[in-house]
Amino acid sequence: MDTRYGKEGTTSGIVYLVGAGPGDPGLITVKGLRKVQSADVLVYDYLAAGEIVGQASNHAELIYVGKKGARHTLEQAQINTLLIQKAREGKTIVRLKGGDPYVFGRGGEEAQDLRAAGVPFEIVPGVTSAVAAPAYAGIPVTHRDHASMVTFVTGHEDPTKATSSVDWSYLAACPGTLVFLMGVKNLPTISNSLIQHGKAPDLPAALVRWGTTPRQVSLFSTLGDIPMDAVKKGIKAPAVLVVGSVAALHTELGWFEQKPLFGKRILVTRGREQSRKMAEFITEQGGDPILFPTIEIVAPNDFGPVDEAIKHASTYDWIIFTSVNGVERFFARLFELNADIRSLWGPKIGAIGPITAQTLTKLGLKVDLLAKQFIAEGVLDALSDDAIRGKRFLIPRAETAREALPEGLKARGGEAHVVSVYRTVAPERTNVAHIVDLLTHKAVDAITFTSSSTVTHFKDMLKGENLGKLLDGVRLASIGPITSETLRKQGLPVDIEAEEYTVPGLLAALRKFYSQPQC
Repeated sequence: MDTRYGKEGTTSGIVYLVGAGPGDPGLITVKGLRKVQSADVLVYDYLAAGEIVGQASNHAELIYVGKKGARHTLEQAQINTLLIQKAREGKTIVRLKGGDPYVFGRGGEEAQDLRAAGVPFEIVPGVTSAVAAPAYAGIPVTHRDHASMVTFVTGHEDPTKATSSVDWSYLAACPGTLVFLMGVKNLPTISNSLIQHGKAPDLPAALVRWGTTPRQVSLFSTLGDIPMDAVKKGIKAPAVLVVGSVAALHTELGWFEQKPLFGKRILVTRGREQSRKMAEFITEQGGDPILFPTIEIVAPNDFGPVDEAIKHASTYDWIIFTSVNGVERFFARLFELNADIRSLWGPKIGAIGPITAQTLTKLGLKVDLLAKQFIAEGVLDALSDDAIRGKRFLIPRAETAREALPEGLKARGGEAHVVSVYRTVAPERTNVAHIVDLLTHKAVDAITFTSSSTVTHFKDMLKGENLGKLLDGVRLASIGPITSETLRKQGLPVDIEAEEYTVPGLLAALRKFYSQPQC
């Protein structure tokens, strides 16, 4: 840690004023993200992306100091004092801003107080919403054919000031783009003032609310009409106002709101450690992932059968892996026992699903059988009776699973030895009330289920709730026919089913579904 001395000889930490972008977590710089991850204390704003806050280490102290309209968690002077106090405890503080710290973020004021107190600080610039929000709405704030300059203006001045410092005659005469931040409340004043000082009422103008996020709403109008149009469309803060001919380019350059999952809030019920890639895909496609892990992967109650199977692995003719979890847990135990992976030289290796096969390949193992159907029946279809009769099969899998594969092998003369390498249990800490609230207020568009256990645990966790009412209008997406069957047995509909029974296949089905016109 960079420790120096503040006033009165107290040991001081350091404060990093970090810009986190206006909403999209991908807009934070690499340096900014590293500072967040290494912070002892994270002091963050209302508009700082939750995904970035989630990158803080488990030991970090998280302090929310957001300001929403007139409702302030802490006043600015209190925030400044808080930063100084925490720094004097010798800690590394990250002051996370929703945008750039020095662009209408009051970062300059905070830095001044830090300097006066003798507390060292560094600035990690961010992407201001004045640029990012218009860009996500298809509006370049400068363009050779439209504007060679851009002016950033606050739409909300210090209420204690006797007179406005905004020179409306200058702004009205300005030939470039005008971008107003925090101006929704004063939109009629902004529009009238510019028109009264010479701006044309039919000049293109745009409002972008919640820019760069899946909640983004764009309104394209004219300077004269936009105050009334904003009321009609219900545009509220936070929003950015763009005035200038560049606003008309949205029809040609709009891209973000065209994404297939744009604005869709999708509940991911997969285990927390496995949800990251699904969440990344949903975000990349314009959607808003909501993580609601209904399962947790834990060790089996008894490792004895697994250990025996590993010890005698070479005596089997086949080892069939039915999932990535089965592969990872089997080999994790093998390595814990300091067993020799070369003991697997004897049996052939089979896999259900290409992701399972890829996981095995990364371990340096050749996959001898990849089922064409990514279910147990696919293995049975791929093996002849002669390849099964009299042969010994080891199946490392979850404690609770379908019996189709072992029973099918036994029925055709094979010997199937099933060992549990993991169990799925309900997570101990999950905010079920929050999910119920989202479903109650129809704030979820779709729910993804990647296994039968995610279905049963989902229903158990919402026990006592009227699922029929809660899920009315919500699309249920299944990874394949087995999971779909479980959904129907639970009395739940299946709206979307993956053609390829894998997580990528499920995500592709989601994208395909929402790419089609919705009734």
